[in-house]
Amino acid sequence: MAQAVEEWYKQMPVITRSYLTAAIVTTIGCSLEIISPYHLYLNPKLVVQQYQLWRLVTNFLYFRKMDLDFLFHMFFLARYCKLLEENSFRGRTADFLYMLLFGATVLTTIVLVGGMIPFVSESFAKIFFLSNSLTFMMVYVWSKQNPYIHMSFLGLFTFTAAYLPWVLLGFSILVGTSAWVDLLGMIAGHAYYFLEDVYPRMTGRHPLKTPGFIKALFADDNVVVARPANMRFAAPAADEVHQD
Repeated sequence: MAQAVEEWYKQMPVITRSYLTAAIVTTIGCSLEIISPYHLYLNPKLVVQQYQLWRLVTNFLYFRKMDLDFLFHMFFLARYCKLLEENSFRGRTADFLYMLLFGATVLTTIVLVGGMIPFVSESFAKIFFLSNSLTFMMVYVWSKQNPYIHMSFLGLFTFTAAYLPWVLLGFSILVGTSAWVDLLGMIAGHAYYFLEDVYPRMTGRHPLKTPGFIKALFADDNVVVARPANMRFAAPAADEVHQD
């Protein structure tokens, strides 16, 4: 069993493995009180006034306490981050990292700006960690790139992958958790999808070009021919949400 887990872990692509490891180590460290969440959460005043810039990164690594919700998000992180990196971004590790950086920037900006808008500022002030939102963004992007894959939710009903974010959003509302986290991930995911896929087809321009210094980090990536626009990638079966 241990050997199988080790093999599964080693076979993960580099970004997925790195992010999953950082998230698990950070969350376990907080659970064991080795690290304090108070040193990790997103606090604009501390970032600007005391230059605690690490909070811009660490708030994406902590997934709250070790419970069923944590396992649920680790499953989605490992699954959809891996699917994107191995399929849609195969041979384009730099582009995948840039997508995550773009999503993190959009999410952080929304929270910072939302905190200054009357009537909604209180809701945004309660958002301290954006890790779940970034995971939801990856689910959204994957669903947009693989809209025709058939899936089943807990064996109760089937649907196509295009509706996966909405199914998960409805489930979050049903179990009484905040929908803000999922909605933010959907907004960031749609912003990326529009600028990367829709806008270039409309205008022939590509506003989300990966910077050269990020590409230089992964100069050894194998070159892969771009996939046709109508190609859809299949995904393996899952436990909670799985394909038929």
